[in-house]
Amino acid sequence: MQYQTFPGSKQEISVIGLGTWVFGGEHWGGGNPADSRRVVEAAMEAGINFIDTAPFYSNGIAEQIVGEAIQGRRDKFFIATKCGIIRENGRIRHDLSAASVLKEVDASLSRLQCDVIDLYQCHWPDPDVLIERTMEILFKLQGSGKIRHIGMCNADISLLERARRVAPVSTLQMQYSLLQQEAEKEILPYCLEHGIGFIAYGALGGGILTGKYRSYPQFGKQDARKRFYRFFEGDAFGHAYRVAQMLESFGHPSSQSALNWVRGKKGVLTVLAGARTHLQLKENAGAAGWSLSEREYALCGQTSAEGV
Repeated sequence: MQYQTFPGSKQEISVIGLGTWVFGGEHWGGGNPADSRRVVEAAMEAGINFIDTAPFYSNGIAEQIVGEAIQGRRDKFFIATKCGIIRENGRIRHDLSAASVLKEVDASLSRLQCDVIDLYQCHWPDPDVLIERTMEILFKLQGSGKIRHIGMCNADISLLERARRVAPVSTLQMQYSLLQQEAEKEILPYCLEHGIGFIAYGALGGGILTGKYRSYPQFGKQDARKRFYRFFEGDAFGHAYRVAQMLESFGHPSSQSALNWVRGKKGVLTVLAGARTHLQLKENAGAAGWSLSEREYALCGQTSAEGV
């Protein structure tokens, strides 16, 4: 495994991170907690120390699984979680108010069974709450020792600018893949200029770049892959399938090539990849330690599905 220094610290984190949206199985076609705990064990064995989770993932179950899996080895992992998405009466709403954040951070600490969260991130912007007020409370939480670093997810530059006037923002997490290269236009350069670590999610396009989908998949109604990723229908699916085939020609598993391309981009701190089994985790970890050729990089740079 390869490592990079987390902004503003001496902490080394793995360039491949473990995403946990699949844990609990609510939005990803089911899941077994025992399998998920084994995935965390496999991550440690592979040298992956960055774990990203959120209360939204299976309504807190993902955080619980992570908390159980890291017991007795908390110091081996850098734990990132989030705030700002609330379930209430069967509905989902955004809430980055001070009162909500204070409630959420304590709940996450309890589920994770730890005393401090290494990276606490605003999951999505809340149009009804000034980001300045949210950052004020996050800065206080940082000062009290409940969180070590502050991050944002899915934010544009104007929101980042406002947030940074109130408190230091260490990271920005956004979707970035061969099929979704929008972040290269402004976001990645901005992060590089201001010392913000870029965390990439969705690097496998919801799994489509693993090459396992040879025809239109049939997902359940609650499955996040169809609702969140737009690569599974019509022309977009055909394009993604051709990209996966191209990756297979590179001599590595297509998933590794897809992750390797994102990992190799300047400014990317770590690339998140989910895993249902320990075998998937081991394959994802294999995306580190080598680099695509210049020709392969060039081919990959032409694969974005934006506009499809």
